[in-house]
Amino acid sequence: MLQVVLILLGLVPPLLWLYRILLSGLAWRANETTSLSMSMSLSAVAIGGLVLTRRGHFRQAASALVATAVLFMMIDYARSGFAAEAYEQPAQVIWIVLAGLVLGRLALWLTYGCHLLAFAIGLARDLVLHAGSGFDAWYNQLVSAVITAVIFLLIAIVIDRSVAALRESLAEANRRSEALERVNRQLKHEIDERERLQEKLVHAQKVEAVGRLASGVAHDFNHLIGLILGYAQISRETEDVAALKSAITGIESASERARALIGTLLGFARRESTQLEVFDAGAAMHQMRPLLAQLFDAGVHLEIEVPTTPALIQFDRAQLALVVLNIAANANDAMPRGGRFRIGVRVRADEDVQIELDDTGEGMSDEVRQRAFEPFFTTKPAGKGTGLGLAVAADLVAGMGGDIHVESEISRGTKFCICFPKPPENRDRRRTA
Repeated sequence: MLQVVLILLGLVPPLLWLYRILLSGLAWRANETTSLSMSMSLSAVAIGGLVLTRRGHFRQAASALVATAVLFMMIDYARSGFAAEAYEQPAQVIWIVLAGLVLGRLALWLTYGCHLLAFAIGLARDLVLHAGSGFDAWYNQLVSAVITAVIFLLIAIVIDRSVAALRESLAEANRRSEALERVNRQLKHEIDERERLQEKLVHAQKVEAVGRLASGVAHDFNHLIGLILGYAQISRETEDVAALKSAITGIESASERARALIGTLLGFARRESTQLEVFDAGAAMHQMRPLLAQLFDAGVHLEIEVPTTPALIQFDRAQLALVVLNIAANANDAMPRGGRFRIGVRVRADEDVQIELDDTGEGMSDEVRQRAFEPFFTTKPAGKGTGLGLAVAADLVAGMGGDIHVESEISRGTKFCICFPKPPENRDRRRTA
């Protein structure tokens, strides 16, 4: 708004004076020289104010413009009197409006006071110029000046209250914005804290799962160590080169299997932030077979069924392993006399991927099934479970937009169904998988 006013004041008066000088054809009057000087000075101040405004100094630009305009207005009233300025008074309102909108209440009322002073100077000039016209003529000018002053006062009051209301609304909006920003910061802090606690909880569940795997891993590792020692014994006792090479090859093979076993366990248990990726859920289940084999008792038979085409999901591999291990551990506890645990992966018509994990164990009652994913709920004796495994699994799946539910009956086994939505840009990823 200020820039528009400055541009008009900087361009329009010079153009009007050019028309007056070059095209009007009227004779030049003596008092027009002073008017031309003041008009050009005001235009120069306006152009300078435009430059200041473009550089961000809008208050300085507005202050210079209002001060210059008010000064020239007083000079005009002193030269011409109040009556002669009657046609200029509607335009003089702009200085009150500009002061109130841009500079504030103090500048508004100072500008209004300068207008009153200018009116008084004009009335005094009229009294001098028309001293012989009688009291009635001067009295009429006084009444006209009072009426004009009241009109200007009403305009100043409207501007003052409007600007005050605008500033109050702006202040309230700023307060709400600051409050919203504080809430957003608090929410972000709570989200970060929740993610940090979830990472800790997931790691704790990994450690618990590793503890369940420990005995099986120790058994297999002990078997591999026995193979290595046996091949080493053969290599010391034989003098046949072929037998020696075979023993060394056996040592290398057993060592590689031991390293792979430990590497798989350490890779699962490592503590790191979530790493989302798109991968084949069927292939991931096959890769988990060694870990699952360590988890189940000898009487439990493991079956893994996967489709021939890739079943792509977007998830964290280690977290998927944790979900499956938690469910498998509960299934193993539910089959103390042995049984079957099956993992089935299939791609549905809408390209969602469903992983089914079912066992032939003891099953759950309706009450237990409804509370299966409730944190800290467990049917195991004290010291045998935390009640967090299924809760963590459900939270991890839900966090990626998936769904997990359980079907179970007493003595009929339990079936967990995990559904993952198709990953973003599924078609492109399927071509590059």
